[in-house]
Amino acid sequence: MTATPRARPDSSSRTTLDKAADENFPVAPFFLPRAWRDDLMAVYGFARLVDDIGDGDLAPGGADARHLGVELARADDRVALLDAFEADLRRVFATEGPEPRHPLLRGLIPTVRRRSLTPEPFLGLVAANRQDQLVRRYETYDDLLAYCELSANPVGRLVLGITGTATPERIRRSDAVCTALQIVEHLQDVTEDLGRDRVYLPAEDMKRFRVTEADLSAPTGNASVRTLIAYEAERARLLLAEGAPLVGSVHGRLRLLLAGFVAGGRAALVSIAAAGHDVLPGPPKPTKPRLLREVGAVLRSAHREG
Repeated sequence: MTATPRARPDSSSRTTLDKAADENFPVAPFFLPRAWRDDLMAVYGFARLVDDIGDGDLAPGGADARHLGVELARADDRVALLDAFEADLRRVFATEGPEPRHPLLRGLIPTVRRRSLTPEPFLGLVAANRQDQLVRRYETYDDLLAYCELSANPVGRLVLGITGTATPERIRRSDAVCTALQIVEHLQDVTEDLGRDRVYLPAEDMKRFRVTEADLSAPTGNASVRTLIAYEAERARLLLAEGAPLVGSVHGRLRLLLAGFVAGGRAALVSIAAAGHDVLPGPPKPTKPRLLREVGAVLRSAHREG
């Protein structure tokens, strides 16, 4: 496959990329070098699109299905779309043969080539979304961690790959941060996930705290639900603390980016606590001042450690 210039996004691709503004933390903030921002947005476009396929949140009209060669009659078949998406993804890494059909995947080629990225993190994200179609409850915390290994940890590994800073120790710390952020997101989105018939709170923990799915469907959380959320939030906090030294292991603008990731998780946990760990009325979201305070605290800690 010959080198391909970065594709101009079509309307469905722009819709996907526009969702970057709604994330808990900036996907490709202005202070990063332009080349990093371009590559981070290319990876974000991939990750957002595969999540939208898995969640059934694609833009209406079937444009993504057409790009992937899926018949319009099967445009709502998430498994078929994920299979076609994975086949198209493999074209990104092929040394010969046709180029990817989807514009966002064509746009990923320069990033993959420039940063020598491997297919494994991308395939992990596809596998996580395929798992979402088959597994809607997690019995144990270890089961949830195994899911996060597919659904969250590849993102951090891709950031390290794009910035050329991957080492075994940094990957370990990054995995801790990414898993924590995934758990925090699950805590914020208990109600939304239940509406999709998904529960990411481990069943063994729900039994321990005497929480039923009927309790999770209530307008507000009872004392048992709040205790359960507090317990899972503490697990996320410990994971963030384990991963935080990643920030001090890098320098310059990358340090600021990674501090934003850690701070975003910490600020979200503060917001959850401020809501009395009642996440059922809606996702507790951190304020911008709180997020900035947490960024400052993470950077000060990184400076001391560095």
